[in-house]
Amino acid sequence: MWILLGFIAIIATLINLFMYKSGKNYTLAMALALSFTALTLCAEYSLVSEWVLAEDWAALLDVVPSMEPVLWVVTLVSIGLNITPALLDRRR
Repeated sequence: MWILLGFIAIIATLINLFMYKSGKNYTLAMALALSFTALTLCAEYSLVSEWVLAEDWAALLDVVPSMEPVLWVVTLVSIGLNITPALLDRRR
């Protein structure tokens, strides 16, 4: 599920940037992209929670240490890309 939500977040971010570039109102696309980024993180957290309840320590040891920095980077990049149009509008 988190892969699908992440893909939708990426598409919404691209739409956000395209709408800004073409001079259209981009705020809905920005809100959707940031919302789907948050939903992606929640879905990933739910997956980890399922592994804890199932006591699947091998999965936790394999995935959590490597995914934690990736999720931070992806989230920060998503926030940066999605607020860039608003910051550029403000600068004008």
